[in-house]
Amino acid sequence: MAKSINLRWDPTAADGLPRRDRHGCDYEAYMPDPVAKRAFLLDGDVSADVTDAESAVQVLNAEATTLTGLEGLARLLLRAEAVASSKIEGLEVGGRRLLHAEAARTLGDKQDDVTAEEILGNIDAMSWAVETAGSAELVQIEHLLEIHRRLMAGKRLSSVGGVIRDRQNWIGGSDYSPCQAQFVPPPPQEVPRLLNDLCNFCNEDELPAIAQAAIAHAQFETIHPFIDGNGRTGRALIHVILRRRGLIPRVLPPVSLVLAMWSKDYVSRLMGTRYMGDPESPAAHQGLNRWIALFAAATSRAVGDARRFEQRVADLQGRWRLRQGRVRKGSAVNLLLNALPGAPVITVKTASEIIGRSFKATNDAVNQLHNAGILRQVRLGRRNRAFEAIELIETFNDLERQLASPGADTHSSPPTRSVPSRRR
Repeated sequence: MAKSINLRWDPTAADGLPRRDRHGCDYEAYMPDPVAKRAFLLDGDVSADVTDAESAVQVLNAEATTLTGLEGLARLLLRAEAVASSKIEGLEVGGRRLLHAEAARTLGDKQDDVTAEEILGNIDAMSWAVETAGSAELVQIEHLLEIHRRLMAGKRLSSVGGVIRDRQNWIGGSDYSPCQAQFVPPPPQEVPRLLNDLCNFCNEDELPAIAQAAIAHAQFETIHPFIDGNGRTGRALIHVILRRRGLIPRVLPPVSLVLAMWSKDYVSRLMGTRYMGDPESPAAHQGLNRWIALFAAATSRAVGDARRFEQRVADLQGRWRLRQGRVRKGSAVNLLLNALPGAPVITVKTASEIIGRSFKATNDAVNQLHNAGILRQVRLGRRNRAFEAIELIETFNDLERQLASPGADTHSSPPTRSVPSRRR
């Protein structure tokens, strides 16, 4: 049965703390029930929502890339998901700035954009999570640690990357004590056991994949196993499960973009899964079903917007080809037009590696696309000449704007969070 554990907090170093934080307090840490081998009951309407969401994801993966290149679309949507997951944690970077930082890092330039680097770390962690952990036969604690290590690499707290916490943490209230916290996760000695149970649950196949991913994410956030980076790691776990269950073999839906828009409901419904007492009680059942319903709705919304985004990218590529004129199949120009959605900022060298053509052939293709107004020359760092597909970047920004609007249109439904400025 889920319960609260009464604990005592005594500050180890009170000097320099605000007066209210210099004293100890009694507080309560939450101990959740295990989730492995547990029977979960979905209400009829929630089960229907889950079925609709799974069908939408399956159609996205079956039909995506009929319009645009698979790799380009998949990379753009994974990028959007990682950016949104970072936004939930308060990390804000525009699409163009992030793509420039990503291209500069590829060239080996030292990065001064700390926020962009942190989000790029989230993209790396998300990519590894989906491709490696999601393809493993069994989800293991080591996978969660590696996702977190990659997420924290090069950051201020890199020393705790991939390390299960050995101290109490908490959410809300003061930075110095859990006395006024909104939520206090389980004490550190309980974390390994709870993580092992969570991994066992992730390896089950009884529940629909969407429901399983929703429950696993809620349980991970309740355990809060790391000092920092729990939210982003927990959202990567969503896609690990969806990949392992075969629901996203190719393209992932940017669920976090919708959860970021519904941030208040996202937090409140996660909190609603933390019941006290019997897991079969009405409160436990209702809280879990409300959360799964929200998660399924977010998934369906993300799929719908992803498909509209795919169509806009395909339309843009069509306009590029009209602007460029007749292009020979298999030529460097044709290959580059297909590759741009996955790499909107390139240099001749990186483009050559992407399309597998010589430097000279690639340089000629880049110049042709530049002359047609498809690519625009920019400067990366002090000496690197690069090119950006600015119309594609604006289309990517439009996706972010759309997914921040409750009505999917910022003209009629204002965004619920900060978004890139509308193009002129």
